Amino acid sequence: MKAQDEINFNRIAKAINYIQANFKNQPSLEEIAEEVNLSPFHFQRLFKDWAGTTPKRFLQYISISYAKKLLQENDKTLFDTAVETGFSGSSRLHDLFISVDGMTPGEYKNGGENLKINYSYSATPFGNILTASTDKGICHIAFYDDEFAAFAILKSKFPAANYQQCETLEHQNVLQIFHKDWTEISQIKLHLKGTDFQLKVWEALLKIPTGKLSTYGILAKKINQPNASRAVGTAVGSNPVAFLIPCHRVIQTSGALGGYHWGTDRKMAMIGWEASLADTLQHQDK
Repeated sequence: MKAQDEINFNRIAKAINYIQANFKNQPSLEEIAEEVNLSPFHFQRLFKDWAGTTPKRFLQYISISYAKKLLQENDKTLFDTAVETGFSGSSRLHDLFISVDGMTPGEYKNGGENLKINYSYSATPFGNILTASTDKGICHIAFYDDEFAAFAILKSKFPAANYQQCETLEHQNVLQIFHKDWTEISQIKLHLKGTDFQLKVWEALLKIPTGKLSTYGILAKKINQPNASRAVGTAVGSNPVAFLIPCHRVIQTSGALGGYHWGTDRKMAMIGWEASLADTLQHQDK
């Protein structure tokens, strides 16, 4: 590591430790920058280059992680949780949960108690999938080898939701993506829960054409975060909707296949199948 890189690394490490130790005071950008003897502008840019996110966003992640632990304690109210996390009231805690997790703190606390989720098991050319949806759209698709384990993973996301095994029309439409042109994908609505950053990455994934591949670096540039390849990789890996949001179309810059949540052999099969499909469609147009 070069001398300047080591200095910068130590600064960011010190800043992260400071945020973790003082998050209940909700320190400002200026306060954190002063702690590492940098101007707010220079510190903001340096932190984003090294951590893949802004100091403010990192502070939010630390805060919401702590708030979630408090909400899991039955005697903690939303107001108590907000104050103990360092906020002046529950409205700021509400805004934080919406911004980072796409749900209210109340929804997190009750585990989706008022949410109805339909789910079904189906076979595809690449293995069995568990598909789940709410009244707003598809919220979960996962390949599985063990049916019970797959459902347990789904249920862990919203433990108090009302689950009903039912193959809806939306589920049937999902299966059509294995047999029809990818351009018809707009007919399927999605109900996604994620951070702003994750949603941007998943949206960028949807724009990768059938039969084409991208890299984490290219995706980072597409969302105007050219130095956030690692963070993009994490967001790709947390994709809740297999195949429909085509995270399998992302490979490493070196050309290596890279990992895949549902297995690299499955990823390779998908890439080959889509390349063949795209080639067939191209020749039909001529």
